[in-house]
Amino acid sequence: MFAADFGVGQVLWSMFWFFLFFMWIWLVISVFGDIIRASDLSGWAKAVWSLVIIIVPYIGVFAYLIVRGDSMAKRSIQDAEDQDEAFRSYVRDAAGGAGTVDQLAALAELKANGTIDDAEFAKAKAQILG
Repeated sequence: MFAADFGVGQVLWSMFWFFLFFMWIWLVISVFGDIIRASDLSGWAKAVWSLVIIIVPYIGVFAYLIVRGDSMAKRSIQDAEDQDEAFRSYVRDAAGGAGTVDQLAALAELKANGTIDDAEFAKAKAQILG
């Protein structure tokens, strides 16, 4: 009976409010995560920000975004760059071929400079590839 009275407009309106509620939860979790990982805040400052957000959630979250939003974005970018570098380092180590390529490039440069001759180059190349 209730489903029959629920119109298309009411469904869209309910979806809109659900979306806003979901975004609010996501925003609160993001702000708490940033408070916890902020290294420039003391423990007392973290406690005060957390209490403000718990006691007056809307004002606390929006005040945090206004006061510390720029550093929040910088920390997020830095974390993403750190994760990217860690991933790239892992891939280089796991592939193992990058070290070989670097060694061969250095060896070719030594040969081009005349530091080693063709025989030494061939011997070193065989050792690297072997």
